[in-house]
Amino acid sequence: MNLPNKLTMLRIILIPIFIILLTKGYSIIAAVLFILAAATDALDGHLARKYNLITNFGKIMDPLADKLLVTSALICLVELGQVAGWMVIVILAREFIITGLRAVAAGEGIVIAAGKSGKIKTVLQMLALSVILLQNWPFSLFTKQPIGIYILWIAVIMTIYSGIEYIIKNKEIFRK
Repeated sequence: MNLPNKLTMLRIILIPIFIILLTKGYSIIAAVLFILAAATDALDGHLARKYNLITNFGKIMDPLADKLLVTSALICLVELGQVAGWMVIVILAREFIITGLRAVAAGEGIVIAAGKSGKIKTVLQMLALSVILLQNWPFSLFTKQPIGIYILWIAVIMTIYSGIEYIIKNKEIFRK
């Protein structure tokens, strides 16, 4: 297993630790762990492209690891009363739809890699969650506005957009 794939697996392994820390009240430590796990997403992609280490395993597991990390954080934050449940439902619905689309494509021998809008969606989700987990820091130094929630709103809009874009770009898969 190459280094980018090991980083992807590390991200998955960190998820239960993050969940335990967050739900047991260690929110700042959980936030730091979330940010470190999220950073492995950028690092593994960079390394895979730079050193030509792109694999089908990475194409499938990297977006799955992102989804697991983000949805774990979202569900915990709903439980803690910090994020609205409907936002999580919208994000999860998109992820299930696109994962289903990828499964159908895989059955046809097609691997659908993450597109640009999907990557932007993931970055926005991770940024929003990082700010929420850090209790709005560093923005809390300047304002009492819930900047993390505002970023999450933008992430939800991008989530919807990228889902629609994936479906339109891959509509031929539904016709087979």
